[in-house]
Amino acid sequence: MDAKHGTKLVEKFLETMAARDLPAARAMLAPGFTMTFPGGARFATLEELVAWAKPRYRWVKKRYERFDETPAADGETIVYCYGTLYGEWPDGVPFEGIRFIDRFAIREGKLADQLVWNDLAENRAAR
Repeated sequence: MDAKHGTKLVEKFLETMAARDLPAARAMLAPGFTMTFPGGARFATLEELVAWAKPRYRWVKKRYERFDETPAADGETIVYCYGTLYGEWPDGVPFEGIRFIDRFAIREGKLADQLVWNDLAENRAAR
């Protein structure tokens, strides 16, 4: 994979997901793509993720601090995305500054999996 091609793919995927353009986002996924979120929530489709997120917040967006890209021994490319989340809780109260890290594995130019870590639940519980 060309240098930083993985980062561009991840940025485009996150942009299309934020816009809820699921068909465009789906086109970037490898067969068997999975997503794992905090608490072990695991999804095989984008629709499952959207349904799971619906009662958690009204909307959420990301402020990116940096992307780190590295080749993996098995021929995959790994991209880490760091930053903070901002948005609105279900009751309309705004939030911001919630840490997140996303880890993407890219295989043959497509996203193979996504692992997500964030402090959303801890911040929600502290309200």
